[in-house]
Amino acid sequence: MDSPPLVSYCNGGLSQKIIIDTDPGIDDSMAIMMAFQTPNLDILGLTTTFGNVSTKDATRNALLLCEIAGRLDVPVAEGSSEPLKGGEPEIQDFIHGSDGLGNLHLPPPKLKKVEKSASEFLVDKVSEYPGEVSILALGPLTNLALAIKRDSSFVNKVKRVVILGGAFFALGNINPAAEANIYGDPEAADIVFTSGANIDVIGINITTQVKMSDDDLDELRKSKGKHAQFLCNSSKFYRDWHVKSDGVYGVFLHDPVCFVALIRPDLFVFKKGVVRVETQGLCVGHTLMDQGLKRWNSDNPWTGYSPVSVAWTVNVEKVLNYIKTVLMTP
Repeated sequence: MDSPPLVSYCNGGLSQKIIIDTDPGIDDSMAIMMAFQTPNLDILGLTTTFGNVSTKDATRNALLLCEIAGRLDVPVAEGSSEPLKGGEPEIQDFIHGSDGLGNLHLPPPKLKKVEKSASEFLVDKVSEYPGEVSILALGPLTNLALAIKRDSSFVNKVKRVVILGGAFFALGNINPAAEANIYGDPEAADIVFTSGANIDVIGINITTQVKMSDDDLDELRKSKGKHAQFLCNSSKFYRDWHVKSDGVYGVFLHDPVCFVALIRPDLFVFKKGVVRVETQGLCVGHTLMDQGLKRWNSDNPWTGYSPVSVAWTVNVEKVLNYIKTVLMTP
């Protein structure tokens, strides 16, 4: 089977600037390591948020990943420790382990975070390179919403925002109505989705189609992949949770699939529509897209907002093959 080339489809092989907003997280770690191993990516920094772990632990893990990858040049900016409405965030430590890395309990990093907050870092970098910076958003969208609140021109300066979140015409994964990243801060998600930025959304209806089986994990472990052993060791806890939770003998590749959507959007089909997020009641965190199939007789909460691009289908075989090829590269 031919592997897709390890180049940036979006820029014809030219370098593209990205910031990864992340809550690492085992599958976040996979996506970040893929980014570090991808040619033609200028990674301006990692910004951290809560979700799989607390924001403080996300910052520690982001710094550790930079150290493991030998990317001491990549700054890490710490983000909000709570959702916009305040209160303690829900942490998914039962999925990723108490440390977020499958209970590897690595020594603390020697690297230090930068002084700027995540939202300040996002605004400054996007202002420094207007029209050039894409953001890969792998956790709740609090930092992006705060960036929009900090600088209203942010949405026009950012090149592209690729979001892992939502469950479009499918069940959620935190409850039947909602996907975890959107549920983590629904108010922030609604601000981002209705902001007018150039947004691509990859929901779990797409990412749960792409699975690394036990055989795939074994193949990765036996490979000479630069970070294969670390990722396989980290993934054991994640894999065991999938067996208990979903009856899946392997792992879903949520964050790596979202990374592939950033680099190789040609492997996905997108539909455009306005997306709103439910912020109260039984279905908090639910993402609902107006597909434009009907001309409404009166205004509604979707009226007047810019559409976003929602991933509709995915070339499962090629995306999985791409992920494996990157992770198994020495």
